[in-house]
Amino acid sequence: MRLPVVVKLGSALVVDDRGRPRRALLRRRAAEIAAIAGGGTPVCVVSSGAIALGLGGAKRPGSLPRLQAASALGQAALQRAWQDALRPHGLEAAQILLTSGEIGDRRAYVNIRAAFNALFVLGAVPVVNENDATATDEISFGDNDALAAQVAVLLRARLLVLLTSVPGVLHEGVLIEDGSRARTAAFGPGSRLGSGGMESKVAAAELAAGAGIPTVIAGDTPLPDLLASGGTRFAAARPEPAFKLWLRHGKRVAGRISVDAGARRAVVEAGASLLAVGITHVEGSFRAGDGVELAGPDGGVFARGVASADAAELASRPANVEAVHRDRLVLVDSS
Repeated sequence: MRLPVVVKLGSALVVDDRGRPRRALLRRRAAEIAAIAGGGTPVCVVSSGAIALGLGGAKRPGSLPRLQAASALGQAALQRAWQDALRPHGLEAAQILLTSGEIGDRRAYVNIRAAFNALFVLGAVPVVNENDATATDEISFGDNDALAAQVAVLLRARLLVLLTSVPGVLHEGVLIEDGSRARTAAFGPGSRLGSGGMESKVAAAELAAGAGIPTVIAGDTPLPDLLASGGTRFAAARPEPAFKLWLRHGKRVAGRISVDAGARRAVVEAGASLLAVGITHVEGSFRAGDGVELAGPDGGVFARGVASADAAELASRPANVEAVHRDRLVLVDSS
């Protein structure tokens, strides 16, 4: 089976100002998805719009319970809209709701990937959204651009497409085709309906591209054309093994371990495990199995990993106790 394409649509594309689905746009995108799927490439859709549909054109409330209620009401309508758009092409829309809690748990992460692959084998189109009806700040992705990047990394996608209302990242009205120059653009506010904006799209594109997923931010270009060209394109870095990608992008950090210069050299230059004797400070009340970040004497974070012992034990710097095993850590860019 070919690697999938992940396509993200924000609320402003999916829902109009009166809180109704933009059915003509969904039908057009569904036809393009069908063309890609018909060529043997699975497609996953990350779709915002549940809260906007649940509000029905009303002003976005500031209360979290009311936002969660709107999401619960609108999610069914969002799924129906995608089902109605895809079914004429012989495609079924499968609903997947995620929080970052599932992404941060290794067993759940692997199970989610298996579920996606099973749906692709069945010829279905997963329609993914954050589980806003139950998510809290602690387990929220922040916006669906970040969710789309995480899904693309999880699936080792062939391409991540972040759709927007403009041709891509613009600088003084001119399209920036090379994603490495996207930060030169001046980012404006997000749309009234959504929580993101171009800055969040660039951040998500950089995350995915850094994980080895080619990414494009684009507007009205047909999806099959975007497989080859168009929009603002972010080149993929060299991909890492799946477990290292999860450590880097999925595992939630519960604490920080600061180390001396010798311990940092051992981890970075010699590829050694971190021993407790090299620890200078421990932050957080993490337990063995939790995610931690490693910081050097200058305070810069240089690695992420899975703690081999509890914070309380490591704080006393016991000799010959392993803090993080080398196979369960990944170096990060501290620049």
